Amino acid sequence: MSSPTALSPALEELLAGNRRFTSGRTTSHRRDLVMLQKTLEKQEPFAAILSCADSRVPVEVVFDQTIGQLFVTRVAGNMVTPEIVASLEYAAAVLGTHTILIMGHSGCGAVTAVMQGTPVPGQIAKLFPHLQPAVDRAGKDLEAAIRANVLIQVERLLEMSPLLRGLVEQDSLQIAAGCFDMRTGVVTFL
Repeated sequence: MSSPTALSPALEELLAGNRRFTSGRTTSHRRDLVMLQKTLEKQEPFAAILSCADSRVPVEVVFDQTIGQLFVTRVAGNMVTPEIVASLEYAAAVLGTHTILIMGHSGCGAVTAVMQGTPVPGQIAKLFPHLQPAVDRAGKDLEAAIRANVLIQVERLLEMSPLLRGLVEQDSLQIAAGCFDMRTGVVTFL
């Protein structure tokens, strides 16, 4: 994982897009139809992002990006699973994406549910073992647990994928961690 002081061009563009989003000066919607036509034959996203499935975290909107620019994977708790690993490996190894961002968000319901420890319906509890280490690390501080979860998921991705780890070691891939603040709309890198 790269430090926030060594931003790649892809991370710089994500931050620039986030600044356009938070200032109300988005431009992506003007490019959508043009980009749809340009990406019919193939996709060439400049970044891949693992984000929470929360409907209030629309990744393309948050970064003011249009069709074909981001390869987005989403799951509650922005956690790394074998399916997410496979998807991110596809983005890096097949599509040639050189940047992966794992992004959590403030007030994450999945992390909150783990902290509360109350019974949940259906299969929701299957998420809990993936998120429990972050709660264990951060204690009762929800926002600290959310940040810890993002960092743990970066570690899990590198552990679960020798392919991605190798690309990072070859300096062909950067994996970053970040959080989206739903109150302000600002994304910060950890």
